[in-house]
Amino acid sequence: MQTKLADFVKDTPEGREADAILRNCVHCGFCTATCPTYQLLGDELDGPRGRIYLLKQMLEGQPVTARTQLHLDRCLSCRACETTCPSGVRYGRLADIGRGMLEQKVRRPWLRRLQRWALRKLLPYPERFGAALALARLARPILSATLRAKIPHKAPAPAWPAARHARRVLMLEGCVQPAMAPGIDAAAANVLDRLGISAIRGEGSGCCGALSYHLAAHEEGTAFMRRNIDALWPHIEQGAEAIVSTASGCGLMLKEYGDVLKHDPVYAGKAERVSLLARDIGEILAGEDLSPLRKSKPCRIAFHSPCTLQHGQKLAGLVEPLLSDLGFELTPVDQPHLCCGSAGTYAFLQPDLSQKLLADKLRALEEGRPECIATANIGCRAHLQSGSKVPVRHWIELLPF
Repeated sequence: MQTKLADFVKDTPEGREADAILRNCVHCGFCTATCPTYQLLGDELDGPRGRIYLLKQMLEGQPVTARTQLHLDRCLSCRACETTCPSGVRYGRLADIGRGMLEQKVRRPWLRRLQRWALRKLLPYPERFGAALALARLARPILSATLRAKIPHKAPAPAWPAARHARRVLMLEGCVQPAMAPGIDAAAANVLDRLGISAIRGEGSGCCGALSYHLAAHEEGTAFMRRNIDALWPHIEQGAEAIVSTASGCGLMLKEYGDVLKHDPVYAGKAERVSLLARDIGEILAGEDLSPLRKSKPCRIAFHSPCTLQHGQKLAGLVEPLLSDLGFELTPVDQPHLCCGSAGTYAFLQPDLSQKLLADKLRALEEGRPECIATANIGCRAHLQSGSKVPVRHWIELLPF
């Protein structure tokens, strides 16, 4: 794709990066075949190719409007288009760059601004979110059935094992997961303990920064990233072999710290090191002898591979063989590449599209009559459970320890 960037952007690091991404696009349209929003809406501008044209127009200095913003807001950032692109176009990175610039050019209505601000000021902060969730649980009896379904029940978490092994990995504290499902990280720590690996909490770390960054609050997002690097760095210097995430969305963001902060003179090197150490929990288990974890009576499950795992981290097909080898029976899932509609804050900001995607995904997952639906990301877990009577768990919770 030929480009001629406007003066306001052409000599900036972001402009040069966007220009390189745009020039890789050959207009083939393969991406539209796997784009969930294009399949729902049938509008070229609600598919990757159309959105790339919109971003190109903005970067070349053409006028942008609220309609431009609407089509980009409808994008899930699921990156299914990246999986099918024969030219390797980094659409997700282009969208992040473009959204940041577009936010400065098109002012949203005040209610939309308030909504996005509230999400940014609540969800990334564990104490704030935990308090809000506790109040919501108290109010559950007076809420509608629809709202009740969105509030997870409180569940006890297993005890975190003591650090007793020579092999050690770090685990990011995270933001919503400690309040919504504290058992996930604890289960992962116990599973790793059985395999001879100690999981160390990254005290002082927290939200990976993805929520703010993908909502075009780039400075806020990178501040979270730098905070995490500072918190994790002493452990990295002491020889931690990996930074393990049980939330595939956080894992993807960790793997992109080096890319996002590559122009930061202070943090570029450390960010690259963090990205090189970042691993999904499935990547750790894939390299270990899992025989101690085989269950005598494994259940029949449908596995939902989050977009951040299969399209973002390019780890499609990582977890399913692990579960099969452990004796679980996996039911077939039609069109597993499609998004469930959670997509970070998408379920809040685009509820109608999100619910349509959820209904389609649950039909596919429940078709094989599983006893349980397993996934690898906290947002997907909560979103799927809000519409399903089948229990939804993180797959690591299904393993014995």
